[in-house]
Order: sequence, then structure tokens, then C-alpha cells
Amino acid sequence: MVTGLLSAGLMTAPLDVADAQTKKTEKGDKVHAARPANIDRNGVLILIRGTLLALDQANKTGNYTVLRDLGSPNFQANSAAGLGDIFANQRKQALDFGAVAVLDPQLTLLPQIEPNGMLHMAGFFPSVPMQVNFELLFEPTNRQWKIYGVSVNLTSGAPQAPDTPVAEQQKPDDAGLPPDAPSMAVQPKKTAKP
Repeated sequence: MVTGLLSAGLMTAPLDVADAQTKKTEKGDKVHAARPANIDRNGVLILIRGTLLALDQANKTGNYTVLRDLGSPNFQANSAAGLGDIFANQRKQALDFGAVAVLDPQLTLLPQIEPNGMLHMAGFFPSVPMQVNFELLFEPTNRQWKIYGVSVNLTSGAPQAPDTPVAEQQKPDDAGLPPDAPSMAVQPKKTAKP
């Protein structure tokens, strides 16, 4: 599995979200749980595709300037060279995320606003042979969502065999089977001709 992750300039594990319960800070202020984002399908597609295609082009060209410029001020704290270092493994493997241009993403985490005000979403593009998985975090900047964190990896997109071999699977009991067919043939009734 290949992973490139950037969150506010740090290479870390998958983006961590606040737990779903309301908490109090040291000052006693309430911090609320994530809530659904008020963003339409087209807006979600633009954010996902724009970000992943910018990353794909940066990986293909080795130039991370545009990806950096699309980010929030916190993301831009990274230099283009620093972004190149973070995504060097993807670039060396010549990974292609081009499928994101034509396939529709399947969201595993619907867009939500985290307690810190950031837009968070995750999902995958069901491509074969490799599936593009993503997790994205956007920061509000000048009334726009700007890239704050990106996590992308590829996994096998082919159907997976079941864990248990077919011969070892339990057979269903007769209760769920349809009844046997009637024992005598049913024929249409002959009508007399006038």
C-alpha cells in the first residue's frame, strides 16, 4: 500500500478526527462534535477531483507549486520542495490517479464539519486493477475551502475472494428454501368447443 499524507505540513498517520462527544476545554468552553456539511454533490466532486488531480499532476511533473498554491495558509507553510519530499514515494512509483477525472467517488465518510471548523471527507474511486482511496481535510480561507490535509493510497480494486473456502461454509437450513414443486403435473383445463 502506498500512502502520501500531509496534514498542516506534517507527515502523520491517517487524519485524526475528534470523537463524537461534546467535551469541555481547559477554560470550560464547550467543543461540539462534527456535524454534516452543508455542501452539494457538485461542490464535493469539485473539491475531491480538483485536489486529487492537482496531486496527480504534481507527482507526474515533480512540480508541487500549484498544489501548494491551492492550499490554505497552513498548507502553504510547506515549500514546494517539501511537498515533493512528502510525496516522493508516490512519484517514484509513477502512480496514476487519472481515474478520478472520470469515475464517481464512493464516500465512506460523508462531508462533515469538524469541531475545529474544517471540512473532512473520505472515500475511494472504484477503479480496477487499483482503487484510489482518499481522505481530505479543507480549511475555510476567504470564504473558500482550501486544502489542509491530503491522504491518498492505492489498494487492489479487484473483487476479493471470501475468507472461508466455499466447501467449508455452512449450508443454509431447509427453513429458508422454497417448497418443493407439486408432485402431479398441472395442465390447463380443456374447454369444450361450441
